Amino acid sequence: MNHRLKPRLRRLITLVAGLAVATVALSGCLYSQIPDTQPSTTRAPDSAGVSPELMPYYTQEVTWESCGARFDCTDLTAPLDWDNPDKGEISLALVRHQATGEFQGSLLINPGGPGSSGYDFVADSLEFAVGPDLIERFDVIGFDPRGVGRSTAVTCLDDAEMDEYNYGVVPGERGSAEWEDAVTARNQAYSDACEANSDGILPYITTVNSARDMDLIRGVLGDETLNYLGYSYGTFLGATYAKLYPERAQRLVLDGAIDPAVPGLEVGATQAAGFESALRAYLQDCLGTSECPFSGSLDEALTDFQALLASIARTPLENGDGRMLTVDTMVTGTITALYSEQSWPYLTQGITAALQGDPSVMMALADSYNNRDVDGTYLDNSSEAFRAYNCVDYPVEDDPAAEAAVMKQIEKQAPTFAPYWDGPDPCKTWPTPPTGTRGEIAASGSGPIIVVGTTNDPATPYEWSESLADQLENGVLVTRVGEGHTGYNKGNSCVDAAVEDFLIGGTVPEDGLRCE
Repeated sequence: MNHRLKPRLRRLITLVAGLAVATVALSGCLYSQIPDTQPSTTRAPDSAGVSPELMPYYTQEVTWESCGARFDCTDLTAPLDWDNPDKGEISLALVRHQATGEFQGSLLINPGGPGSSGYDFVADSLEFAVGPDLIERFDVIGFDPRGVGRSTAVTCLDDAEMDEYNYGVVPGERGSAEWEDAVTARNQAYSDACEANSDGILPYITTVNSARDMDLIRGVLGDETLNYLGYSYGTFLGATYAKLYPERAQRLVLDGAIDPAVPGLEVGATQAAGFESALRAYLQDCLGTSECPFSGSLDEALTDFQALLASIARTPLENGDGRMLTVDTMVTGTITALYSEQSWPYLTQGITAALQGDPSVMMALADSYNNRDVDGTYLDNSSEAFRAYNCVDYPVEDDPAAEAAVMKQIEKQAPTFAPYWDGPDPCKTWPTPPTGTRGEIAASGSGPIIVVGTTNDPATPYEWSESLADQLENGVLVTRVGEGHTGYNKGNSCVDAAVEDFLIGGTVPEDGLRCE
């Protein structure tokens, strides 16, 4: 029987945006009002080098409207197909927080995904997205990439159907023909719904097209070159932009990098090892607290946690709302908490409750991953957009021998997650064939590009940041020594200074700078 890496986790690139919003909501932060008088940032569009057929897009008029006490918003029009603008148009949603001090340009932000809303990331958690010095000097721009949120969006399932897809119990023993057939049927129904409800946009939901949209945003805003801060998947978007427009890629920061040369199978294997490492770090920390449900050595705690997963795999736990905590949902909740050390206490609460037969905390963590509200509604289309981008960006890999070798690697490096990391690839049922390729990005001719990597980042392992910095002709690696996903604006003054000094003043940090 052929095995595939677990569909949702195989292509897991980041959920930093959802976690960011959750963190800010939990903290109960109240933000001060910005001054009533703002510097004018209305500038002529920059359309240098734009072909005649694309000129109307780059010279379109922008009308900003207030959308809250601190923000204003607009929509831009972009071609559906950049290679054939006559095929139709899409809408791109932007939100702007104007510079509070001396203005020096726009700073575009992407929180990751693919599929996370940059609009919500900036509008809901500005101070988490960027530090105060950047807020002072830049118009901070959040945007929903094509296919996402308020932009022309991928649409698939309604809330009830999404619940069944994310949380429903799959019949049959895991790995059996019955189980694989059931998962494949669910994937097919999901793909069919996306094709039926997305109005023909699926072939054009690609990172290359999104990077071209980003240059359109830059041009319409009047910036001659791009200032950009991309987290996680946003590093792939930024690197792709630098490949397409190296002369305009002058101040880019890529935090929590994806290695564009790593094939999809290896992405899954590397991430499995990363989450296993993060789990061990969490358990070691947990054992030193009085609240920890485990005792003994690290290996004994790991064995006990593996036993809990096996128990839930045999007998899912029923939540108060009737949904079942399956082992897949348990793994999803665990991984969600492993993104950040600040979430480890929630994982302790969730494991403790699950050991007592209460799945509610782990369900809440999984709901955070899936951006599901407590009333059962889904707050955005991040899951659908995630699928749409990855199924077109990543080439299909159909090599049983290679897949078997990767699974052996996962079993060795991630024994806790390995039993739950396989399953039919959902992209095998996707209606649009992949057009993306995997390969190194040099971005020859760009300005310096800062790559930030965290040493025990579970979602985008540190080795990917090292690799991307090496690939880029002008890559500069900054290392944050620590746990969790991404490194900037996480309380490390060394990293923060390196990023902000570069974006504000163009000061390039020492390549290999290590921030303890």
